[in-house]
Amino acid sequence: MISADFHTALGRPRPIGLAWAFFERQINLWKRYWCWELVWLVYGVVNTLAITFIAEQVGQDSIVGRNEINRLVMFLLIGTLVWAYLSAVLDDVSLVVGWERWEGTIEHTLMAPVPRVIHLLGMSVFGVAHAVLRTVLIFALAAPFFDINVANADWLAAFAVIAVGSVSVIGLAILAGILPLLYPERGPQMSFMVQAVVLLVSGVYYSVDVLPGWLQAVSYLSPATYMLDGIRGAMLDGQGIGEMTRILVMLLVFGVLLVPLSVAAFALAEKWAKITGRLKRHG
Repeated sequence: MISADFHTALGRPRPIGLAWAFFERQINLWKRYWCWELVWLVYGVVNTLAITFIAEQVGQDSIVGRNEINRLVMFLLIGTLVWAYLSAVLDDVSLVVGWERWEGTIEHTLMAPVPRVIHLLGMSVFGVAHAVLRTVLIFALAAPFFDINVANADWLAAFAVIAVGSVSVIGLAILAGILPLLYPERGPQMSFMVQAVVLLVSGVYYSVDVLPGWLQAVSYLSPATYMLDGIRGAMLDGQGIGEMTRILVMLLVFGVLLVPLSVAAFALAEKWAKITGRLKRHG
């Protein structure tokens, strides 16, 4: 039996090295397209300010009291920041095929002797790191505009929800990334439609309680709903990890189900795309 060290000595990289190669490649692409990153950063800041200023307008019109205004500001600010994070992860991972087509490397990448799970792992880790960095920058630029009180926040619980919830979001993003494989002409647009549905039903800017009954039922199928509930509970009400048990368990279940399912579905879609000659098509 040939040992793993022997394979490495022959120049065959370990799985972690292969995953890092995709991570590093996305960093280089990010540097190349830094102007687009600046565009999305400015858009994220403006969107955060525009949505959160709604609470300030409500306060100026004396519709609710000052204490309620402070809570509404935090409610909307958390929603916009969490959505900035989620949409960045969904973009980076669901566009895994789009990136390859834009760069003209789709045949090289999908024909390379690299396990698809390693490829998707590298892209997913980059997506999470990229989303974290962008969201932190948006918060840093938007926070000075508002009087934010986080004295009651439980940061450990909030980070736990984000960490566990990110796994399930990655699974959802990989599923969305299958669409460009199946439909080269319309797949990217269909991936954005998935984001739109998640935005609608997950309670980003409002409580899911205001949705019609049938949409409330759909909201329970979105991991973003539980992430938002958990983060708001930790930041607004100071709920600890013990009080987050149900939410953390639900997010864990989503992750355990969605990630293997999405990787298996991606492999089947890739096989079908190769058989039908859809890899190189741009539309």
